Amino acid sequence: MDKIKLRVEGMVCGHCEIAINDAVRKLPGIKKSKASKRKKEVTVEYDASLTTPNEIINAIGGTGYKVVS
Repeated sequence: MDKIKLRVEGMVCGHCEIAINDAVRKLPGIKKSKASKRKKEVTVEYDASLTTPNEIINAIGGTGYKVVS
Protein backbone atom coordinates (compact mmCIF):
# COMPACT_ATOMS: atom_id res chain seq x y z
CA MET A 1 0.00 0.00 0.00
CA ASP A 2 1.09 3.52 -0.80
CA LYS A 3 0.26 6.56 1.29
CA ILE A 4 -0.22 10.18 0.25
CA LYS A 5 -0.88 13.29 2.33
CA LEU A 6 -2.48 16.24 0.54
CA ARG A 7 -3.15 19.82 1.69
CA VAL A 8 -6.74 20.84 0.96
CA GLU A 9 -8.19 24.37 0.92
CA GLY A 10 -11.75 25.09 1.96
CA MET A 11 -12.48 22.48 4.62
CA VAL A 12 -14.31 24.19 7.49
CA CYS A 13 -16.66 21.60 8.98
CA GLY A 14 -17.34 17.93 9.53
CA HIS A 15 -19.44 17.78 6.37
CA CYS A 16 -16.37 18.86 4.39
CA GLU A 17 -14.40 15.93 5.81
CA ILE A 18 -17.22 13.49 5.03
CA ALA A 19 -17.63 14.77 1.45
CA ILE A 20 -13.91 14.37 0.72
CA ASN A 21 -13.65 10.94 2.36
CA ASP A 22 -16.73 9.67 0.51
CA ALA A 23 -15.42 10.87 -2.87
CA VAL A 24 -11.97 9.35 -2.36
CA ARG A 25 -13.33 6.04 -1.03
CA LYS A 26 -15.34 5.53 -4.24
CA LEU A 27 -12.08 5.08 -6.16
CA PRO A 28 -10.75 1.56 -6.69
CA GLY A 29 -7.94 0.43 -4.42
CA ILE A 30 -8.55 2.90 -1.58
CA LYS A 31 -7.83 1.29 1.77
CA LYS A 32 -8.25 4.35 4.00
CA SER A 33 -9.07 8.05 3.67
CA LYS A 34 -8.91 10.46 6.60
CA ALA A 35 -9.66 14.14 6.02
CA SER A 36 -8.96 16.66 8.79
CA LYS A 37 -10.46 20.14 8.73
CA ARG A 38 -8.21 21.14 11.62
CA LYS A 39 -5.02 20.15 9.79
CA LYS A 40 -6.43 21.15 6.37
CA GLU A 41 -5.25 17.86 4.88
CA VAL A 42 -6.31 14.41 3.79
CA THR A 43 -4.25 11.24 4.21
CA VAL A 44 -5.01 8.38 1.85
CA GLU A 45 -3.75 4.79 1.83
CA TYR A 46 -4.21 3.20 -1.59
CA ASP A 47 -3.10 0.46 -3.97
CA ALA A 48 -1.02 2.17 -6.66
CA SER A 49 -1.84 -0.58 -9.14
CA LEU A 50 -5.54 0.41 -8.98
CA THR A 51 -5.51 4.21 -8.61
CA THR A 52 -3.11 7.15 -8.93
CA PRO A 53 -2.46 10.32 -6.94
CA ASN A 54 -3.95 12.33 -9.84
CA GLU A 55 -7.19 10.35 -9.59
CA ILE A 56 -7.32 11.06 -5.86
CA ILE A 57 -6.69 14.77 -6.46
CA ASN A 58 -9.39 14.85 -9.15
CA ALA A 59 -11.87 13.13 -6.84
CA ILE A 60 -11.23 15.78 -4.17
CA GLY A 61 -11.53 18.54 -6.77
CA GLY A 62 -14.87 17.10 -7.86
CA THR A 63 -16.26 17.84 -4.40
CA GLY A 64 -15.40 21.55 -4.76
CA TYR A 65 -12.23 21.59 -2.67
CA LYS A 66 -8.77 22.42 -3.97
CA VAL A 67 -5.61 20.41 -3.36
CA VAL A 68 -2.61 22.73 -2.91
CA SER A 69 1.10 21.96 -2.93
